[in-house]
Amino acid sequence: MPNLKDSVSRTVLVALVLCVVCSVIVSAAAVMLRDKQQANAINEKKMNILAAAGIEVIDGNLDVAFATITPKLVDMRTGLFSTAEDVATYDMRKAAKDPARARALTGEQDIASIRKQSLYSTVYLVEGDQGIERIILPIHGYGLWSTLYGFIALESDLNTVSGLGFYEHSETPGLGGEVDNPKWKALWPGKKVYADGSYEPAIGLIKGKAPKGDMHKVDGLAGATLTSNGVTNLVKFWLGKNGFSPFLAKLKVGEA
Repeated sequence: MPNLKDSVSRTVLVALVLCVVCSVIVSAAAVMLRDKQQANAINEKKMNILAAAGIEVIDGNLDVAFATITPKLVDMRTGLFSTAEDVATYDMRKAAKDPARARALTGEQDIASIRKQSLYSTVYLVEGDQGIERIILPIHGYGLWSTLYGFIALESDLNTVSGLGFYEHSETPGLGGEVDNPKWKALWPGKKVYADGSYEPAIGLIKGKAPKGDMHKVDGLAGATLTSNGVTNLVKFWLGKNGFSPFLAKLKVGEA
């Protein structure tokens, strides 16, 4: 009759060996796929920038379509273009976690609930023969369950929305997750960010349907009041005085 103690020891040993083998396989797969995952993440970001700008990718030629866009670094403290960081490798999310590369926001400032803001932001310009045709701005802020990360694109007047989209969030499917609904995103183009020549954002979501002809209000997300409020707050923050409005004001008169 086999010894019970030996049987248990063998079982534990087999389980331990299996765990080690599986760990090695998973780790090796993660290392081997890391470059591909990073490339996919970069391509997904490019797709979202192009979608916000309303630029079509023809025949899957993502790099060709993105070649029409010029990334630039903006100093959020001065509202001026900057070369203080390498725009090709700059990561706003990583910078926001570094006390030396970010600024803490006060409760009054932090309507988007992001706590810290990177000192520099990457913006994307679509330029033509007459100058800037569109500008794509990164935006993020807290909804109900998560931070929503996305882009908002403005026309050459730096006031008219040409597109908005989020590429990362964990909002409730069918409720707050409706920020991904193409029908809802289609409500944004043509809306005006500012009113009466000021740089205080007037744009935002409204409960229910926006009044017909209202150039500043967008339909709220049905059953998702907190996500709707979050979207309004993050748009107002990033297009307000603590966000991009000083930069847009200077860019409009050629001072950026």
